[in-house]
Amino acid sequence: MERTMSVEEKIRRAEAIYERRRQGSSRPIATVSVNTSKEKKDIKLLKKMLIQILICTVLYLTVYAIRNNEYVFSEDFTNKVNEILSYDTNFGEIYNNVKDKIMSLFPNKEENGDEQNSEEQNAIGGAIEENATTENVDVSEPQAEVQELSQAEQDIQNVKNTTTFIKPVEGTVSSKFGQRDTATGSVPKNHTGTDIAANLGTKIKSATDGEVVLASEEGDYGKHLKIQIGEVSIIYAHCNALYVKQGDMVTQGQEIAEVGSTGNSTGPHLHFEIRYQERKVDPQSILEL
Repeated sequence: MERTMSVEEKIRRAEAIYERRRQGSSRPIATVSVNTSKEKKDIKLLKKMLIQILICTVLYLTVYAIRNNEYVFSEDFTNKVNEILSYDTNFGEIYNNVKDKIMSLFPNKEENGDEQNSEEQNAIGGAIEENATTENVDVSEPQAEVQELSQAEQDIQNVKNTTTFIKPVEGTVSSKFGQRDTATGSVPKNHTGTDIAANLGTKIKSATDGEVVLASEEGDYGKHLKIQIGEVSIIYAHCNALYVKQGDMVTQGQEIAEVGSTGNSTGPHLHFEIRYQERKVDPQSILEL
């Protein structure tokens, strides 16, 4: 038979149950914290390290490619660049040539009219010549059409009309003006003057009157002079010695320098160069060398 509990026992039992429940609710709960910040930091360091490795690899490959590809920095490549830059491009002449070609593709009525007028003029001229022949009257021939000269031809004509020249030195022409085949890569293929080979120390005479506007020992020309007369300038290059200085006035035939082989030269000679308004002109079209 179940024992009957007294009121005091029930109270003590309830207090015990309450105390156990209270202690159970205040018991600390164990928690596990995951340190995610450390993992993120490790990932950032890894990315940074990979980027640095990639940059170092690119730099190494670049240096290796440059060292094993000497063409970009070779003397031949540099000379080719200088040769291209030395070309005297006449944009006005190029424009006129392009314009003429375009106009030839689109003939207009004015051109046809001009052709008809020229035919009529020729017919009239022929009739006049026939009449003059029958009447024994001297009639001058119609003037020939003036062909348009190129810029180089105009410059040659202007130099001849404004300046007289004498031969600057006795010798043999070893290299002409314009394009040439060179034995070494250091010599430019586009020759801007005429080379006259002579013995070392041979006296050079001024081909014209003029003012010495430049007396220099720098650059590929070595020791060289630039003498100006009006719009014409003359270069005497690769000299062994200079007898005049910048600012001096010289007369035609005056000794101004000696033949040498200074600067970018392969042997004793005079590089003789003529310019009109700083455009290069073939010296052998001006005088006999």
